[in-house]
Amino acid sequence: MTPTDLQLLQRIDAADEAALLELHARYASLVYSVAYRVLDDRMAAEEVTQDTFLRLWDKAHTYDSAKGAFVPWLLTIARRLAIDAFRKQRRDPMRQTVLTDGDREQWERAFASEHSDLRPTLLAVLYELPEDQRQVIELAYFYGMSHSQIAEYLQTPLGTVKSRIRSGMERLREAWLTETAGNPKAEN
Repeated sequence: MTPTDLQLLQRIDAADEAALLELHARYASLVYSVAYRVLDDRMAAEEVTQDTFLRLWDKAHTYDSAKGAFVPWLLTIARRLAIDAFRKQRRDPMRQTVLTDGDREQWERAFASEHSDLRPTLLAVLYELPEDQRQVIELAYFYGMSHSQIAEYLQTPLGTVKSRIRSGMERLREAWLTETAGNPKAEN
């Protein structure tokens, strides 16, 4: 019987290296894709991937399943580490190009996981979002831009940016909750 992510996390908290290796095998490519999208540098993304799993090893006890699923928690760690690395490189996120409809494979890689039964649902909802909502979510998630940076980049009022992010994230969250409620295989 294959252990769940939560069971592996509990084993990691008890210093079981094999459990860390199993979670790494499950999610390293997903973590790497998030880091690569932020950094656009293979070596830096590999380093962030390694740092993410080291952080998981040290901070497994901080995960609270009542606050959310494991995979988004892990990807939040990866994303924050990637943004920190990005800022250390002193690259200007404003010079990055924004994802377009043709870059659907970037989102597919971000959601890619052999254990993710929710991937098709999230991708479908993402591409049903109005372009302006999807664009601000991409800038925040993949480029680590703050709301005010997004407003400056798009030359859009800050309140509009915040509303678009909130609306888009609410639709993604509703799809996630609807799908997980009817899917016993969904991650904890």
